[in-house]
Amino acid sequence: MQKRRRFKQTTSLEERLAEEAIRLRTKAKSLPPGPERESLLRKARQDETASHMSEWLNSPGLQSPRA
Repeated sequence: MQKRRRFKQTTSLEERLAEEAIRLRTKAKSLPPGPERESLLRKARQDETASHMSEWLNSPGLQSPRA
């Protein structure tokens, strides 16, 4: 059986998503208008949205519903 490789993340998910969004936007700026550029910009927006959602879900103000 194959053993899983595990490692500890040194930065938070939100930080990694934000860095990826910045990298994608920088790469998109160097491309001419077209489908590849739009794809990179869409992925950057998705990463930013995921980062905001993760921050919101992990915020101390968010409480679970009471049964």
